[in-house]
Amino acid sequence: MQEEVEFTLESAEESMSNAVERLKRELSKVRTGKASSGIFDNLMVSSYGMMMSMKQVANVSVPDARTIWVKPFDKSSLAAVEKAIFEANMGFTPQNNGETIIINVPPLTQERRVEFVKQCKNYLEDAKISIRNARREAITEIKKYVKEGYPEDAGKDAEANADGLAKKYTAASEEALKNKEADIMKV
Repeated sequence: MQEEVEFTLESAEESMSNAVERLKRELSKVRTGKASSGIFDNLMVSSYGMMMSMKQVANVSVPDARTIWVKPFDKSSLAAVEKAIFEANMGFTPQNNGETIIINVPPLTQERRVEFVKQCKNYLEDAKISIRNARREAITEIKKYVKEGYPEDAGKDAEANADGLAKKYTAASEEALKNKEADIMKV
């Protein structure tokens, strides 16, 4: 039964780790006022009669802190890429030079910065909920094992381990938000 308890704790830790990684991915997509190719990661483009991710349709590069270049692999999809960027309503207007789409990233207003911080806090809350759910599921499993004959003291220790894991991953997610918030609010 010790193996089952260890497996439960490992599963909980994996779930918590995944929640933190998901948070970091979501935070990387939020604009900070600097040009970043990551803001187009979830952007879908209608190309060849189907929806494709920007990565499958174009090369996105960042030559400097205020400019993004999007060069479609096929020139015939240039208009579709430009339309997708425009319709994504990200706060900038794409400029088409016939081969490449050039995006000048305007500096963020204080209002927009506050909005982005709120958005990031929502992502943090989602991550915390996932971490708490993993902790709760682990503790429920451990209590079930104790009822089935697993030693009560060892069960309490395993529950304490689950609590410790939850605290560790909650702190990691809060640290990720703190870093992103500092990045967003930096003028």
